[in-house]
Amino acid sequence: MSKTPQVQEQLSELEKAMDVIINVFHQYSRREGDRDTLTKNELRLLIEKQLVNYLRHVKNKATIDQIMTDLDINKDQQISFCEVMLLITRVTIATHEHLHDVEDQQQQQQQQQQHKHQHHH
Repeated sequence: MSKTPQVQEQLSELEKAMDVIINVFHQYSRREGDRDTLTKNELRLLIEKQLVNYLRHVKNKATIDQIMTDLDINKDQQISFCEVMLLITRVTIATHEHLHDVEDQQQQQQQQQQHKHQHHH
């Protein structure tokens, strides 16, 4: 069966986000070499252009070489979609934790302002 776009129902927010991830991957994977994997250069470009803000939330900073070695599970010097999803997952988890940390700090500041003589831990 071929996919017919007109039959496709309205995508959910999560499905739209998945489409964006796939589309961004292909924007970079099709630049050189295999059309469905990232070379080190393509990976570097994707990280520099697409993960510049959220990569800051990852606790252990790594160089592109380290990231490439870490993600390249089958050691073929190419990063597949599955392998790049490991990086996106790690960055998403780190960002989620960061947002909670910021939220906690804001709540603590509000509590300190409201209750100057009480300490909350």
